[in-house]
Amino acid sequence: MSKPRAWRSPEKIRKCRPRPVTDAPFEIPDSKVGQLDALLHGTGVLDLIDAELAGRPGPKGLPVRTVLVGLLLSLHYHRSASLADVCRVLLDELRAPARGWLGIPDPGSLDAHGRHAFTRCVYRSFDRLTTTLDPFRCDRRRRLPADEAMLAASAWEDTDAERVRRRALLQEISDRLVLITVRLAHRRGLFKGWQGDIGVDTTPVPAWHHEPSEHRGLASVEITAGWHHCGGSDEGIFGHSATLLVAASRRHPASHPQAGKRVSRHPQLVLGLVLDSPGKRIGPNAIHALTPFGFPTGILASDRAYTDQVSKHFAQPARRLGYQLVLDYKRENRGIQGTHEGALLVDGSLACPAMPTALAQATFDLSDKAVRGIGDDTLLREQIAAREPYYLRLKESADERGAIRLQCPASGPSPAVACPRFNQVHQVPAPRPAIVDLTSRRATAAHTAAKPTVPISQAERLRALPEEELPRICRKPTITVRPGDLGKRNKFRQDRHYLHPSWQDAYRPERANIEGANGRLKSHGINIADPSKRLAHGRVAQTILLALMVCSANLQMLFSWAQTTGTAANGNLADVTAELTEAAPAPITANGLSPPQLPPMVHTNA
Repeated sequence: MSKPRAWRSPEKIRKCRPRPVTDAPFEIPDSKVGQLDALLHGTGVLDLIDAELAGRPGPKGLPVRTVLVGLLLSLHYHRSASLADVCRVLLDELRAPARGWLGIPDPGSLDAHGRHAFTRCVYRSFDRLTTTLDPFRCDRRRRLPADEAMLAASAWEDTDAERVRRRALLQEISDRLVLITVRLAHRRGLFKGWQGDIGVDTTPVPAWHHEPSEHRGLASVEITAGWHHCGGSDEGIFGHSATLLVAASRRHPASHPQAGKRVSRHPQLVLGLVLDSPGKRIGPNAIHALTPFGFPTGILASDRAYTDQVSKHFAQPARRLGYQLVLDYKRENRGIQGTHEGALLVDGSLACPAMPTALAQATFDLSDKAVRGIGDDTLLREQIAAREPYYLRLKESADERGAIRLQCPASGPSPAVACPRFNQVHQVPAPRPAIVDLTSRRATAAHTAAKPTVPISQAERLRALPEEELPRICRKPTITVRPGDLGKRNKFRQDRHYLHPSWQDAYRPERANIEGANGRLKSHGINIADPSKRLAHGRVAQTILLALMVCSANLQMLFSWAQTTGTAANGNLADVTAELTEAAPAPITANGLSPPQLPPMVHTNA
């Protein structure tokens, strides 16, 4: 086989090699700068920051707005939240109109010393922001002695009014930066049909700095960082923990014409973000992120870290907000978990006290591998299905206090089981003989003979027990369950029967949604797990940078959603921001471009 002529000539080979069109630096379109600037103004964080910086002495320096827009541009084009990359973007990659909007000098008029001076202005502007929001200002450039670091870290925990206010302001800025993309998508109709299902998870955010040194008595530069231990891993990750909420969707049930498919199609955006020290306020952080929505409330799926939370920290507030909990359990917590009013608490659901032990303990000491592989275990699936008739049935939904009414499965006009004890206690007459149409599945299933019989001992059948010896649920077929009635076991209660097909249709896809969002946030693009992309020191800086990274990742998800699904509602980001601000287009200036407008502040709790 002869070689092509181009392969024989080194001169032609060099000409065929790919090379950049020009050595000039990349230029960012002015339209993109204006879009991200309008997006930042739409959050309302600039008004909060300006109000906080209003009373500070000294020169104002470079506006914080310029640095934040530079961070969004750096994340959009370079996937980095490093201030060094921000300086390169602002000096080398913006056109003259955009530099005029942001107050950036012409780089052609700057020598090496001038560029260095501008870089220092960028760093000082960001430092001015973090200093203002920091509850306790300390030296973030060196490792403090352990006692000094402990004093500084305690400022994030105490109840001092000024420190509490600063922490709340920092979290509000983070919330607004994340929620602006969600509200834009909602305005464009991308969440139409979404039932309010949410997946919640806590993920590690590694720190760039070393962990504390005990033998030297020195703390880490990140004084509030700690060891985050993921489930199933013995090795910890030094850094912070981020609580993430993701818009999720359940599957249609087996009887539905579209069984197995998602109930609603929508972008899986990150809805909330809270950065905190590992192992602290896991439940309250999730509740805080759920509070400012104003969207529909549906199913809230969480992993076992939230099942372990005290009920008043997670389960009770989540139910007060209107969410239905779908939980998983550790191996030692499966099976019978306790009792209430004589009813058994079986895997988070109250059941008949006479449920067969083989069914009640079907999941006892069940391994996580067996839970994941329930589709291949015929016996376990049959036992889970056989539990269904024994569960107490909902008689009245939650009232304003959160109390619900449950009734015995043998009571009511359509009992789920046949119970000799119930018939004896309540003197239920024997049913009259009736003709049953065996060709009708509904008529056959409704007959008493087709329902499971509650196993009662032969001695009790012959001689009924005294009423005072019977469980409360057997004496009075209806019980009231109030928040906190189950004590410590209240954290196990959930709103779908564990491992039942309805539980799997809700829990598994929603957990897949949250893990998928984690994967995108830690992908080769905007990687929140790479500390080299957010080198600024301190928890305030890490909170702001992480919120900007999530905001940029949400924008990328919206773009990918539009490209993948071809959704017509996804217009240009400029159209979306114009719709948000409800402002008329600005007049064209002498350079032929429309400058970015300053829209009014948008409150996240609206």
